[in-house]
Amino acid sequence: MMTFSANSAVSALIVVVLFAVACGKKGPPLPPLVKLPVAPSDLTAARRADTVDLQLTVPSANTDGSRPANVARVEVYALTGPAAVSEADVLKEGTRVASIAVKAPRDPDTTFDPDDPEQSEADIEPPEGEGLDQGAVARAQEHLTAPAAAGSVPATAVVRTYVGVAITTKGRRGLSSRPAAVPLAPAPPSPPKPDVTYTETAVTVTWPPGPPVAYHVYEVTGSSHTPLTKSPTSETQYADARMTWGATRCYAVRSVETVEALAVESEATPPACVTLVDMFPPAAPRGLQAVTTEGVINLIWDANTETDLDGYILLRAIAPGDELAPITPSPIRETAFQDRVPAGVRYAYALKAVDTAGNASEPSERIEETAR
Repeated sequence: MMTFSANSAVSALIVVVLFAVACGKKGPPLPPLVKLPVAPSDLTAARRADTVDLQLTVPSANTDGSRPANVARVEVYALTGPAAVSEADVLKEGTRVASIAVKAPRDPDTTFDPDDPEQSEADIEPPEGEGLDQGAVARAQEHLTAPAAAGSVPATAVVRTYVGVAITTKGRRGLSSRPAAVPLAPAPPSPPKPDVTYTETAVTVTWPPGPPVAYHVYEVTGSSHTPLTKSPTSETQYADARMTWGATRCYAVRSVETVEALAVESEATPPACVTLVDMFPPAAPRGLQAVTTEGVINLIWDANTETDLDGYILLRAIAPGDELAPITPSPIRETAFQDRVPAGVRYAYALKAVDTAGNASEPSERIEETAR
C-alpha cells in the first residue's frame, strides 16, 4: 500500500496552488471580435425573357445584433446547375454577377446595441460613402447568355440559382442569403399589344388571348417597368383604379409560364399609352324642392356625391312655355338658393351639376312654383 508523508502532502498542495494561480493569470488583451453582417434578406430573382431582375435588402445589423452593419458592399453570385444546390455551392463554384456598394461605418467596432437602454444610435457616426443606405432595397440585373436562354445546357442544369452575401470593410464574407432560382427553359411568346380604355372610375387594359399561359401587367415609365399584378393572372384584361385626370399612363403585358414551380416571363409588349381626360359629367341633381315666402321662392336640393364636383347652375323660366336659362353665372357650392321674384308670377326651375373639368350634368327634374 502506498503512503504519503506530511512533507509530501504539503508539497503537493503547493503545486496545486501554484497551478491554480498560473491558470488565473491575466494575459495580453485579446483583439476585438470581427463583427460580421447578417445575411441580405428578401432576395428575389425574376426572369423576364433573357434578363434576370434581382432584388434584395441590404443588411443593417451584425450577427450579434449591433448596428451599423460592418458591410462595404453586397455581392450576388449565380450558378447554373440542378435545382437542388446549396448556398455554399453557389458561393464556391458560382460566378459573381453583381457588386453593390453600401455606405460603410468609419469604425466597424464602434456600434450600438438597440436592446441596451444606455446606448443610443445618435452617439454613433452614421455610415458613409457613395453606396446605398444600410437597410435599403438593392436591385441588379443579369443578362443571360444565348445558350442559357435557349436552354442549350446539360439536362441536369435546369435552373440558375442566385445567392447574396455582404462583404465587410476588410473583405470578409458575412452570412449568405437564402437562394433564389429561375428556370432556363425558353421564354414564352409575347402577347399582342394591349388596348387601353377608361371610364370615370378605372383604366382597363385588354389583350387577345394566346397560348394557355398566365400574364403579368406592368406600368411603363420611361425604361422602368413596375408590376401591377401581384401574381400571374389567367384573365386577358386588367382594371387599374388609380384615376388621376391629366396623367398619362402606359402599360405593357408579359406572358408567364411556370416550369417546375419557377416562372419565366416573355418579352414585354410595346407599351400602350393613354392620357386621362375627364369627359364624364356628374349625375343630374335630385330632390329639387321649392318653398314660397313673401316675395321669395326658396329652393333646396340633395347634394351630389362626386369628389370633383365644382357646384350647381340654377336654371329658371317663366312657366309654362319659356326656355330655361341660367340665373347663377358661375357654379354655387350650396344646396339652397333664395330667388327673389315678383309675387303672383309662376316660375319653372331646374338644376345642373358641374365638375371641376367643366362637364355639366343633364338637367334635374323640372318644378314650378309661384311667389306670394
